[in-house]
Amino acid sequence: MVLHPKAKVRVAGQDVTFCCKAAGTPVPKKYYWYHNGTLLERKVHGYGSQLALRGLAPQQAGTYHCKASSEAGAIRSAPAQLTVLAQGQQSCRSEPEPSLVELPSDCPQDATGSRYYNVGRCPPTPCAASPGEPSGCGEDAGRCCGVRRMEMREIPCAGSLLPVKVVAECGCGPCAQPRVLVQGRVTAADTGEPLRFGQIFVGGRKVGFTGYKGSFTIEVPPDTQRLVVRFVDRQQRLVETVKVLPFDRRGGAVYQEVKMLRKKEPLDLDGSRSNSIPLGEAGGREPVGELVLPAGAFQRPSGEVFEGTVRASVTFVDPRDLATASAASSDLSFADADGDIVPLRTYGMFAVDFRDGESGGQLQTGPVEVRMDAGQVWMPEHLQKMKLWSLNPETGLWEEEGILRPTGSRRGKREERTFLVGNLEIRERRLFNLDVPEDRRCFVKVRAYSNEKFNPYEQLEGVVITLINLEPQPGYPTNPRAWGRFDSVVTGPNGACLPAFCDGQRPDAYSAHVTATLGGEELEAVASSPKLNPNAVGVSQPYLGKLGYRRSDHDDPDLKKTAFQINVAKPDPNNVDETNGPVYPYRSLKECEEAPVSANHLRFYRVEVDKYEYNVVPFRESDLTSWTGDYLSWWPNPQEFRACFIKVQIEGPQEYMVRSRNVGGSHPRTRGQLYGLRDTRSVRDTLLENASGACVEFKCSGMLFDQSLVDRTLVSIIPQGSCRRTAINSLLRDYLSRHPPVADNNNTAAFSMLAPVDPLGHNYGIYTVTDQNPRLAKEIAIGRCFDGTSDGFSREMKAAAGTALTFSCQERPAGRQSLFQRLLTSPAEA
Repeated sequence: MVLHPKAKVRVAGQDVTFCCKAAGTPVPKKYYWYHNGTLLERKVHGYGSQLALRGLAPQQAGTYHCKASSEAGAIRSAPAQLTVLAQGQQSCRSEPEPSLVELPSDCPQDATGSRYYNVGRCPPTPCAASPGEPSGCGEDAGRCCGVRRMEMREIPCAGSLLPVKVVAECGCGPCAQPRVLVQGRVTAADTGEPLRFGQIFVGGRKVGFTGYKGSFTIEVPPDTQRLVVRFVDRQQRLVETVKVLPFDRRGGAVYQEVKMLRKKEPLDLDGSRSNSIPLGEAGGREPVGELVLPAGAFQRPSGEVFEGTVRASVTFVDPRDLATASAASSDLSFADADGDIVPLRTYGMFAVDFRDGESGGQLQTGPVEVRMDAGQVWMPEHLQKMKLWSLNPETGLWEEEGILRPTGSRRGKREERTFLVGNLEIRERRLFNLDVPEDRRCFVKVRAYSNEKFNPYEQLEGVVITLINLEPQPGYPTNPRAWGRFDSVVTGPNGACLPAFCDGQRPDAYSAHVTATLGGEELEAVASSPKLNPNAVGVSQPYLGKLGYRRSDHDDPDLKKTAFQINVAKPDPNNVDETNGPVYPYRSLKECEEAPVSANHLRFYRVEVDKYEYNVVPFRESDLTSWTGDYLSWWPNPQEFRACFIKVQIEGPQEYMVRSRNVGGSHPRTRGQLYGLRDTRSVRDTLLENASGACVEFKCSGMLFDQSLVDRTLVSIIPQGSCRRTAINSLLRDYLSRHPPVADNNNTAAFSMLAPVDPLGHNYGIYTVTDQNPRLAKEIAIGRCFDGTSDGFSREMKAAAGTALTFSCQERPAGRQSLFQRLLTSPAEA
């Protein structure tokens, strides 16, 4: 499906047109349209690939999807929502929705001491089309609800006033069109060696190469529902890998770590004789099966039989090895006869590479036999459903090659065994799979939070949640026998719903291993030991006990805390304790997606080193649609984010909070006005006594949102406590003196500068990174700042390397208000 219908909003009486388009061989010519799952009569609506509805009535609201078919099969589109408003009904309410931001610690707003302030937001929902607007299939941006007017407010804070802009009115306007990106890094699964200058294909079209360090950036084409990316090692050392990468449709970049398997060392085979190659014999295990190649099976691409020496490499992805899950290709799905995308449960996949031993040219095969040991199939019901599949590298879908049928066989001195045997021909496709369709499916609700408080308004969006289905050994739920499937979903404003295999009869028939990453950073799961706290996990008892929740360090505190495992127990509809999440029946996806935050769900959170961020113009970095064009916006360009950090060395007996205060410095529209505050706690240097370092973000100088005039941000760096500035980086001092005006630095308890427009570098103690993902830009800059180099990345603070400023600090006497606490809005207070 290359064109999917889009969501529409109309007023009763208006017209609407939905469009879809499928590609295939042969070309699909039959289209079917469905409303809320019911087939619409072709004679009544006269549709083809377009569905036109005239004079809409309220009862025509709901979901619409199309299905295309040909002799080769069928494919179904994603559903599109049609909203039909009554005459006079508003699609965008002028009153903003509540949206809370956290204020500095000395700004309590009520008697309870709450530091949260409602700045409002406008949900980016589609607006109804204008009466004269065309209802066809054009590539129009459409109209969406957004900010129409903002107001400046001033909040009392410790004797001063803190400015904040709040949404005063919402209205319809052109929809934002942010770039949708996927970024990441491709490495070998065994050594971590980067894929240098590997080829990248999307939908059969080459779109670029990986970088020297294996990095890549892909812009997601419009109307993409499944992003299928193929990575090819031009050195032929790693197995060609096809990935279905998750992305955030609302814009911005999602980060992915891609692993590639190393090709197995080739064997020399005599093409004139019969040969067999074991599948999955590594690690002392019994092979899952074998590939049997009869004499004369090898052929040149012309069809001529090849009987010379064959260099044969067969790389097996063994699901009994949990480490192979991250390197497996595709997302283990196929399109069934109705065109629905349906999951598979794998028992192993293998990549083949047959070459002429002399010329190195690629060889094909005629009919060959795949034999699978039935003793490796632990679920008896799977024996009758086992099939052989090949991967379509353009769609990322597995397509059936044949059925594996039981047959008896004796192998040497071993006992009589049953094998499942199937046949295939190896032509253009080189990746095959031993799988069964699995219809025992559920959804698991997961949310990610910015900290361990789990406040509903501090959820993180853009987090990649990955769920690996495991098949536990009976009686040993924490010791899985094999993995069977994996899925990744990106969190939105209401979390994520991940598909998973489940069972209603045996709660531990399937379990799930779940992880979460944000910009390459692993988030932590909620602890399960020494005592399990249902309120922290997010799931009430007794259902939590049935799920058997365990964090990855449950038995060994030295292990990482970044994953949890549960039994995917299908909820019992007759048990009220199991009807409120976090596991939902497969047909209850809508209930899962729309579940309130009070419903049961599983949680991850970000471990923050003491850090605080405040923007005068509120913006959620995980949701680019929340960006507002304003002169006081911290990020002036929503298509590109430039993060700037300054490194501060602290000489003192403890760790200290360091604040940057950022105001307009040279632009006439912002001079003297606050952009925002950043607080960061210094991190101890384990190799230096009485030394710590802080990487403090400041607002980069440059063009503001109107892109007409540069502003050099006036940045003040203020450590908390009794501190005295003892050194300024000489290169930074010289640069600032050569680029006037120079900020006043008479006060030795702080440092001020009109921030450089140039990116400078670690020699100056300034770290600047530009990226389409604001969180990723900051993570990279912080990693370089910790390391004190221009291109390194470290989690260990090297306080004396690449610093801009040095302060000597003492413990502050009790009862004395620090400059840090007083300096909020007025430079005169310094």
